Amino acid sequence: MTNANAPFFLPDTDEDAISSDVSGIGNLLVTTQVPMHADGSMGLDGDITAQSELTLMSLKTSLEKCGSSLEDVIHLTIYMTDMEDRPAFNEVYCRFFAKPYPVRCAVGVSALADPAMRVEVTAMAVRRG
Repeated sequence: MTNANAPFFLPDTDEDAISSDVSGIGNLLVTTQVPMHADGSMGLDGDITAQSELTLMSLKTSLEKCGSSLEDVIHLTIYMTDMEDRPAFNEVYCRFFAKPYPVRCAVGVSALADPAMRVEVTAMAVRRG
């Protein structure tokens, strides 16, 4: 018998990764995403709009692999290296999410993992499957 409240981790295809793509407990998923193309290459040469689109598309893909979706996101934390990018991020965000919007928090940070990275998101979502 398996414990429904035991933590689980979605296997990561990157053997060198130091973080799982998605983890969870029960029906709650947690994932952090960065501007990454579907082939796994980083998309850091674009502006905030391009990086936001890649980041939210990565979020969508990761959640769907786990039986969830953007509609199931209950909380989103957005990390940005320039808070003046917030309006541009919001324009992209509104294309990916609909009302009622998830609870969210935008945090200005001095740097992310790569100097060219402008945005990173951490999301909590409900797993339906």
